[in-house]
Amino acid sequence: MMNKLRLLLLTGILFSFCRASAQSADEVYNQYLDFNLARLQGETDKALSLGEDLLPNADKLKANARASFYYSIGHLYENNAQSVKAIEYYEKVVAAVPEYYVAQRGLGYLYAKQAEELRVSGSANYTAMARKALPHLEKAQACDPDNDTLDLIKFMYTHIHDTAALSTLNSRLKQLSKSCVDLLDDK
Repeated sequence: MMNKLRLLLLTGILFSFCRASAQSADEVYNQYLDFNLARLQGETDKALSLGEDLLPNADKLKANARASFYYSIGHLYENNAQSVKAIEYYEKVVAAVPEYYVAQRGLGYLYAKQAEELRVSGSANYTAMARKALPHLEKAQACDPDNDTLDLIKFMYTHIHDTAALSTLNSRLKQLSKSCVDLLDDK
C-alpha cells in the first residue's frame, strides 16, 4: 500500500513538473513577439537572448512564423559576427521558403566570404565553397539585381574556370526571377 502511494505521489510530481516546463504554442508565440519587439527596437543583445531562449521551442511556431524567426535570428547572428550560426538558420529559411531571396543573399554572401578566405589561402576547397555560394547569389541577383552581386558571381565563375555556367548566367537569372519572395508572412 505504501509503495502504491509513493508511486502515485511520484507520478503526480513528475506530471506537474512536465506540465510546468512544457510551453504552449501561445506562450511560444508570445516569446516570438517579445523577440521581435526587442529586435525592432534595436535591442540586439536582448533580442539575441530572447531568440536563444526561444530556439528549443521554435518548432511550436506556425511554419510561417518559424521561417521568419529563423531569418531574424540568423540576421542577428550575422550582424554579431557569428556566421556559423547565421548560416545554420539561413539554411532553415531557404529550405522552408526557397523563393525568399533575402535569406538566399545572406547565405550566398556568407558562403562567398568563406570561399574568398579559401581562395586567398590557396586552398583547393575554394571551388567547392564557391559552388555552394553561387546558387544563392544567383537567386538573390535574379530577384533583386545588384551590380556588386553580379560582379561577385562573375568573379567566382571566372576563378573556378566555369565558362559554360558564366555563358548561361543571364538565362538562369531570367528563369529564377519568375518566383521571388521579398517579405515573409509570419501569420
